[in-house]
Amino acid sequence: QVQLVESGGGLVQPGGSLRLSCAASGRIFSIYTMGWYRQAPGSQRELVATVSSGDITNYADSVKGRFTISRDNAKNTVYLQMLSLRPEDTAVYYCHVQAQPRGLGLLYNYWGQGTQVTVSS
Repeated sequence: QVQLVESGGGLVQPGGSLRLSCAASGRIFSIYTMGWYRQAPGSQRELVATVSSGDITNYADSVKGRFTISRDNAKNTVYLQMLSLRPEDTAVYYCHVQAQPRGLGLLYNYWGQGTQVTVSS
């Protein structure tokens, strides 16, 4: 019904920056909240940032002031600009979208396949 394709991960030195993208496609009627989560080895998946359909944003305390989430509704795409990256930001980053598929009257949660972000010198 809805597919998510992420891009933009990679290896970066401490203090560097990366920009993640996640494009949604398929039988989409409407997209509501979009966001990014991350999971480091041995840890649970945690929220990084979300943006509502009304452009209200929410950030984890650990990334406030360094990461910026944004969305392009025309492209069904959510972005995560990450600045001043730290080794503790190393994780697999997952895109999350809350969407209503065409022909269905319910909201569903969709997840991307994950993209690795490694911050190391």
